[in-house]
Amino acid sequence: MCELLGFTSEKNTDISDYLRAFFAHSRKNPHGWGLMYEDGRREILKEAVSAENSTFLSDVIDSLPEQKHALAHIRFATVGRICEKNCHPFTGTDISGREWTLIHNGTIFNGKHNHRYSAIQSGDTDSERFFLSMIDTINDHISRHVPNERERFELINNFIVENSPRNKLNLIIYDGELLYVHKNLKNTLCFKRTDGGIIFSTKPLDSGVWIPFPMAQVIAYKSGQEVHRGDRHKGMFVPPLDYITPMDAMYI
Repeated sequence: MCELLGFTSEKNTDISDYLRAFFAHSRKNPHGWGLMYEDGRREILKEAVSAENSTFLSDVIDSLPEQKHALAHIRFATVGRICEKNCHPFTGTDISGREWTLIHNGTIFNGKHNHRYSAIQSGDTDSERFFLSMIDTINDHISRHVPNERERFELINNFIVENSPRNKLNLIIYDGELLYVHKNLKNTLCFKRTDGGIIFSTKPLDSGVWIPFPMAQVIAYKSGQEVHRGDRHKGMFVPPLDYITPMDAMYI
């Protein structure tokens, strides 16, 4: 159900082959695609069609500048209509002016954000409501004190840990400096070291060495290197039977 890709590196890198391999998985995730990249500023592209049916995604990848940071998402709709507003990434700016971007693979069954933000969100997904709740949590902290890098990590780590019980929270979040990564369902996120960087993906994208990402632990990366690691938490997701698809079943 949905797939994620995240990339961070100390130097500009051609990631076009990884993106092509990633978006080739859209046949099993046909309800939309999204891409965040940087070209002088943060750019967000998304469509509510299968990536393989996009009229312009291939041209975007062919002409994409080398990147230090990128996010990509392909959607299998479980909550919310099939429309562009429900496609990831979700992006927004906190009251200090910092832009945050999030991609999510999973379903949120339990959380105050599930209903509180229904009236103000652009689409109707649980992922967007989670994102809006995260931004409000950040803003509440900023209203008292603008967090430094370590404090930002602790803020995001605590928010994810608090919301992990009974929710599937495979997340990659980018704040313009740090890339935060988390999974709480086994065998649903892995990573590969590259020359100067690291790429994360729901499934391996080539025949190289892909390592399972740690379970139930938030880790933040900066310029391709790990800089902060939270404690292991107990909010691992055990899906109900009606949540499991034939593809998911092999991971349980």
